Amino acid sequence: MRRRLIAAVAALALLGAGTVVLLAYVRGADARALAGVRTVEVLVADRPVPAGTPAADLPGLVRTDLVPVKAALPGRVTDLAELAGQVATVDLLAGEQLLLARFAAPADLGTPGTVEVPAGLQEVSVLLEPQRAVGGRLAAGDTVGVLVSQSGDAGGQTHAVLHRVLVTQVQGAPAPADPAQSGDPATASAGTALPSTSLLVTLAVTAAQAEAVVFGAEHGSLWLSLEPEGAAVDGTSVLDSATVYEKDLG
Repeated sequence: MRRRLIAAVAALALLGAGTVVLLAYVRGADARALAGVRTVEVLVADRPVPAGTPAADLPGLVRTDLVPVKAALPGRVTDLAELAGQVATVDLLAGEQLLLARFAAPADLGTPGTVEVPAGLQEVSVLLEPQRAVGGRLAAGDTVGVLVSQSGDAGGQTHAVLHRVLVTQVQGAPAPADPAQSGDPATASAGTALPSTSLLVTLAVTAAQAEAVVFGAEHGSLWLSLEPEGAAVDGTSVLDSATVYEKDLG
């Protein structure tokens, strides 16, 4: 038993020594390969870096490697300070050199015609006829009220279920007319052209609000009202055929 234990310890010692020798040889081989070759330091991803990773999180995700000058890519990052305030715009693979072109400020990533979704909210889109979306005059950044109407054997009901919901994108709305370019008095007085097709309106909502929007679209009909800052939103209630004439609408 004692001999077996001594043999096992000796085997482990030999294995450890062999590993050290192998690593030393590999490092020596790298040094010999680079001998006489001009080298430069580059920053590379030490592990996969997901798109959207802030530059402030990179110190623990990257390392410095020594490579031949010819292997250093143009536009490489030489100092993480160059990326201050930026985020990765694509996924970076382990061993990949950091390039300036693969980082950008968050404000520069937004798609034209959209606004950023506030933290904690999600987006839901609804297809609406122009008259149900303020005549098609909605634009990203507006806030709207969401009204749901339902009909049934007992009569219809309408209620403003949500208020001041942020519009993040509107697709299908016409561009505002430019009277100075058209030179047409009729165009100048008309302002924005009337949409000829339905609009796809995307809203930033909570999970509970998304349920209300989808329920209204699936089981009734939706209307959006433009609710700019300062618009009064109190005094709403469920209206039906019995209460619509009784309610004080002043």
